[in-house]
Amino acid sequence: QVEFVESGGGLVQPGGSLRLSCAASSIRLSQYSVAWYRQAPGKGPEWVSSIGSAGMSLKYADSVKDRFTISRDITKNTFYLQMSNLKPEDTGIYYCKSEEYWGQGTQVTIAS
Repeated sequence: QVEFVESGGGLVQPGGSLRLSCAASSIRLSQYSVAWYRQAPGKGPEWVSSIGSAGMSLKYADSVKDRFTISRDITKNTFYLQMSNLKPEDTGIYYCKSEEYWGQGTQVTIAS
């Protein structure tokens, strides 16, 4: 049973930072590309960032480019999303995904 466990969400002020983590079980991140998605209230899921199976081919949505950084630690079978200079429009539930498997989501709220 493939499982992703996300953590790191929370409430921060605009301009702040958060680091999301996604720990994987029953799937080797070194063999699959992984991605982060988010869903704002009342909207559909939005792709945020992805990293290829070789740990290269890092891609970002234009809305987060130069503010977010995706990375992974193969030894921990975990990948991350470092988010900086956060804006209120970054608010939403953040999900990690690989293949057809999704995490349960972690809430990120950006507000004063």
